[in-house]
Amino acid sequence: MAIQNFAPAWMTEEHTMLYDSATRFFKEQWSPKDEAWRAAGMMDREAWREAGANGFLCASMPEEYGGAGGDFGHEAVLILAQGEAAISGFGGSLHSGIVAPYILHYGTEEQKKRWLPKLATGELVGAIAMTEPGTGSDLQGVRTLALKDGDTYKINGSKTFITNGQLANLVIVVCKTDKDKGAQGISLFVVETDEAPGFRRGRNLDKIGMEAQDTSELFFDDVVVPAANLLGGQEGLGFFQLMQELPQERLIVAVAGIAAMELAMKVTLEYTKERKAFGKPIFSFQNTRFKLAECQALLMASRALVDAAMVAHLKGELGVDRAALLKYWITDNQCKLIDECLQLFGGYGYMKEYPIARLWADARVQRIYGGTNEIMKELASRFL
Repeated sequence: MAIQNFAPAWMTEEHTMLYDSATRFFKEQWSPKDEAWRAAGMMDREAWREAGANGFLCASMPEEYGGAGGDFGHEAVLILAQGEAAISGFGGSLHSGIVAPYILHYGTEEQKKRWLPKLATGELVGAIAMTEPGTGSDLQGVRTLALKDGDTYKINGSKTFITNGQLANLVIVVCKTDKDKGAQGISLFVVETDEAPGFRRGRNLDKIGMEAQDTSELFFDDVVVPAANLLGGQEGLGFFQLMQELPQERLIVAVAGIAAMELAMKVTLEYTKERKAFGKPIFSFQNTRFKLAECQALLMASRALVDAAMVAHLKGELGVDRAALLKYWITDNQCKLIDECLQLFGGYGYMKEYPIARLWADARVQRIYGGTNEIMKELASRFL
């Protein structure tokens, strides 16, 4: 049994109950399907509807808009439960913790009532289309253009690396509405893809890890959307909206990192105590015990940092500076810890049938998405 982390100050009894029920559901209902989902390159729409029916979507959205009326802590425990069950393909944290908050915080009342209830049930699957070929983390460099034409906008451009891209039918698209204004020329549009001629999906991208999570190219060729789909109803607010929401996005990445680190420790402890070499358990070797002790200390420190960030965020006090450092430090150490754990499996650690191999492959993207760790250091350095 691993040394226990310090009790998180932000977790209430209600959070714990949701964590327990979600973990049980994910393990019993979804874990048996995970291999098929990984082979298919995505989960199925039925899983999204199941998530909605069980209250696992939009848990932090107000009840008046179809959500569960919780706080970000409810989203966080769902991420931890997903990690405990080794379900890496579910893009629920992006759907509920990123897409839905954009609509809640910046949408008009009509937009909230129109989209949030359907996101909560899973009728709509959400995605956000920021990254473009050749721009990476440079949001001001987007080239997707939305030009007004009467009471509609016509969108042209392409996006890549879009989580939930194959299944999403509600996509928040980062566009330029004035290509000469830099950040002030960026606006966010909500595209309902079921009703969008000219919208098409590219291939489901073949990734190193997270095989069951659909990640796609999206193309917009003269896609006409009503002016009512401009998020907030006013042009030029997109960059501000993005900057306001990025701390929560980076906290989501960090929470997922903690979940993966905890599972890596669990499976490695089990393996080293059961697997024998030279007639005795691998755990009995001093090098193994010392490495695991180092990893446990790193996990404790990482979890304590994330828990402190959770407390700050629930108070509305997690800014761009600390969120950037959090995201960089946790994901770097996630990769370090999981790599150390994989080494203790020997050759079996390189076999995809072992969870540690999938955790290792899944971890690598954590240092890239949500803003690369190099960008995180650059952002944080501006506050020093």
